[in-house]
Amino acid sequence: MTKSIPFLIIIFFAISSYGQSFEGKIVYQNKYKSKTPPLNDKQLTKMMGAKQEYFIKDGDYKSTTDGTYLQWQLYVNKDNKLYNKMSTSETLFWIDGAFNIDEVFKVEINRNVIEILGFKCDEIILSCKSGVQKYYFNTKFAVDPKLFENHKYGNWYDYLSKSNSLPLKLVVNNNQFTLESIAVEVKEMKLDKTIFELPANAKIIKSTY
Repeated sequence: MTKSIPFLIIIFFAISSYGQSFEGKIVYQNKYKSKTPPLNDKQLTKMMGAKQEYFIKDGDYKSTTDGTYLQWQLYVNKDNKLYNKMSTSETLFWIDGAFNIDEVFKVEINRNVIEILGFKCDEIILSCKSGVQKYYFNTKFAVDPKLFENHKYGNWYDYLSKSNSLPLKLVVNNNQFTLESIAVEVKEMKLDKTIFELPANAKIIKSTY
């Protein structure tokens, strides 16, 4: 596997009324189409996970998957760092949230494009150096973008600054793969802060990706 594959995939794990941020869990179903031999679609989906559970509280979030390679990602707002846990190592690899090698060239917004879980969703299309990212959202699942103004990695703030909401669906298309991720369950709930704490005594090093 080339270094660009895990880097680009991590980017997209690298997601109530406006003014009050959603707190709870969103479960996504993920499908990958590989553009990088020798990985086929089934292998890539198994590696990265067909099921993803996304937890968010205030400015912190954690994403867990059933993948055989990427197990979870944790964003700690006060550090502006993303911590990634791979199955191949007990070490956690962190990435600076301010770091972004990508660039957004154009933003398009389309209203009432699709219905997901009974919610009518608007569409935001980011045309980027890396490819095209499409997000579908409903403002019921609001997020204060100011909480993530330093989260440039993966164009996350570029998206949130336009939507103010978590996505219920996203489609990412680049040279390495196409990812379609769609919400199959959304549950607003109070979350324990311990969900967003790093494991005790974990070995942590800066990612080279």
